[in-house]
Amino acid sequence: MNTTLETTANPSPQDLTFLSERLTAFNDGDVGASERHALAVFVRDDAGAVVAGISGYTAWGWLYVQWLWVDERLRGQHMAGKMLDAAEHEAVARGCQNAWIDTFNPNAAKVYQRQGYQPFGTLADFPVGRSRIFLQKKLA
Repeated sequence: MNTTLETTANPSPQDLTFLSERLTAFNDGDVGASERHALAVFVRDDAGAVVAGISGYTAWGWLYVQWLWVDERLRGQHMAGKMLDAAEHEAVARGCQNAWIDTFNPNAAKVYQRQGYQPFGTLADFPVGRSRIFLQKKLA
């Protein structure tokens, strides 16, 4: 078999879908089906605009919070904690026992720790001058 190596900043959606399907099939055979399902929590203003939100997924008994954002006008009002509570509640309803999140913002890390998340690892200089902090929490 002859092969070529391609590096691209613009992968086709079809190639990404193919890659995802192949990796999912491999992982399902290796460790069992992930039962991966998206999970999002949104906070909307009176006009229906998103002013805060969480996006992530549940898989293999874990909640992963990939994105968490709060509009500056709502910061300091425990909105992140309220959204995490809602996401965790849904994750438990889905059978999850644990959750994890990562950040390179020291203030966000403190918020997550107040919510019961504990650091389990860091990557120094990711991005340069900061450390990416990985945190986990045991759910109910």
